[in-house]
Amino acid sequence: MLPESVRIVEVGARDGLQNLPTPASVEVRAQLVNMLAQSGLRHIETGSFVSPKYVPQMAGSDQVFQSVEKKNGVVYAALTPNLRGMEDALSSGADEAAVFASASEGFSQKNINCSIAESLKRFEPVMALAQQHNIPVRGYVSCIISCPYDGITAPLQVAEVTRELYQMGCYEVSLGDTIGTGTPVKVKKVLEACTKDVPMEHLAAHFHNTYGQALANIYASLEEGLSVVDSAVAGLGGCPYAPGASGNVATEDVLYLMEGLNIKTGVAMDKLLEAATFICGQLGIESRSNAGLALGA
Repeated sequence: MLPESVRIVEVGARDGLQNLPTPASVEVRAQLVNMLAQSGLRHIETGSFVSPKYVPQMAGSDQVFQSVEKKNGVVYAALTPNLRGMEDALSSGADEAAVFASASEGFSQKNINCSIAESLKRFEPVMALAQQHNIPVRGYVSCIISCPYDGITAPLQVAEVTRELYQMGCYEVSLGDTIGTGTPVKVKKVLEACTKDVPMEHLAAHFHNTYGQALANIYASLEEGLSVVDSAVAGLGGCPYAPGASGNVATEDVLYLMEGLNIKTGVAMDKLLEAATFICGQLGIESRSNAGLALGA
């Protein structure tokens, strides 16, 4: 039974742009967020409060938050990996925070220089501050299928990290196939493991399209009852662990699939294409969205 409606969480302005070699200016990032909101998207990752030393593409996220023309009913979210990030997000006026953990020890060590257990411990003061200010927190779990360092990830390991984030207070946990190796059967096994402890309505899908499987994996997730999907306009992003590989599934492709399934999203394709054309023009790149390229032609 497919859901009647799906909430699309747009991650292009954060997860998409942070993986591109050339940083976009604050003005361009704010304009992109405004255009995405105009398309009917109601949940937009707007920036990330990480050290600009490590992620120069996200420098000036506070200015991006202050520059966007906030629309009623739109959630402008920030990635906040630590207490300092959470404090910056609060002072910048973010509506929501996000924390991230890995389901793989190798990825956790390489990505944030600590174990999974240590990373979860770090989030306790972040969650406490968020609760104090009544800010909802979303969780991300990376490497749900496999890891560039450890190989295959066991579904039970994914379920364990997902449960920890949920019990810590994350209202929703987004399951990320970071290197895009997932296939529908593998994805269903992960969802089966996770829903033993976390209800399906508190889970989201975040699939990368490295092997061209993202839409198939999204469809498999919908069949299981999942109704929240992360995607990036124009398929922005990349996978630093798989050179030359494409990154996030494109929002245009997800929208085209949903329209074909008569699933409501509230997003207008023509406005979304305008946002895609804008950001691709600014970055001097071609869209990675199949639907976007076909409709644009």
